[in-house]
Amino acid sequence: MDGPRNDEQAVLAWNRHRPYLVDLAFRMLGDIGAAEDVVQDAFGRLIREDLAQIEDARGWLIVVTSRLCLDQIRSARSRRERPHDTASIEAAAPAAAILAGRGPVDPADRVTLDDSVRLALLVVLQRLTPAERVVFVLHDIFQVPFDEVAATVGRSAPACRQLARRARQKTGEGSAVGRVDVRPAEHRRVTDKFIAACTTGDLQGLLAVLAPDVWGYVDLGAESVRRPPAVTGAPHVARNLLHYWGGATFASLPVNGQPAVLAFTGRRLDGVLVFTVDGELITSVQVIGDPRKLGFLRSQLTQAG
Repeated sequence: MDGPRNDEQAVLAWNRHRPYLVDLAFRMLGDIGAAEDVVQDAFGRLIREDLAQIEDARGWLIVVTSRLCLDQIRSARSRRERPHDTASIEAAAPAAAILAGRGPVDPADRVTLDDSVRLALLVVLQRLTPAERVVFVLHDIFQVPFDEVAATVGRSAPACRQLARRARQKTGEGSAVGRVDVRPAEHRRVTDKFIAACTTGDLQGLLAVLAPDVWGYVDLGAESVRRPPAVTGAPHVARNLLHYWGGATFASLPVNGQPAVLAFTGRRLDGVLVFTVDGELITSVQVIGDPRKLGFLRSQLTQAG
């Protein structure tokens, strides 16, 4: 009886917590495939445990996933030979655009792309040590208390506070520059609810996070012959989101300081959904589907990962 019951609990935990854990791992690793693999490994370890002895499966999974990410960051850093500098980032973007079938991005377009779609925080996190990065993501982005962060990284809570402080200094998060009106904690709650609802096809859950008069539109780029009209009203926007993105894997990541989610299909970035938020409701959804912009973003992900 323990076996089937354990399996049922593991499936329930998978359905409830996997989207959150993939999001968490992606913010640490910068690679959606690596994030999915780490979460798969964490659930594999959970299945081998006696779930009746685990009071908080979500907390257990957060600890295991974070430790696996920390190990992977340390391993990748020890193997890394190429520097993360501006020249290498710039060199990666044209290559990604060519692979996307769009040709090189010329200097005139570079300014527009840099200004309109930047995943700056993900690239900036490369400045941090592995421990700083994990502590910063867990506490400052996902609001995990320092006592729990300490258990994850194997250091004291005061040491973790110091790591977070150093990380803020390196990323510039401690300054007023670039701050947005909506607090990061509100961003997290909104994106968490959105990801959970969209991943599971929960229409009512999605409606709960959309403002009644929400509107959405798709940017397919200047060269596209299609010009989809804007969609207004929570029911229409929610159904469109589930229709086009219901099978995607999501990861939250601000775009130019705005709350946003990256949508992956088959571990390939296929769209970016940028939100305008009022309180804890999404009032607009801009879907970036422009091949040139997506090519540039893919290059940033490649560099960060």
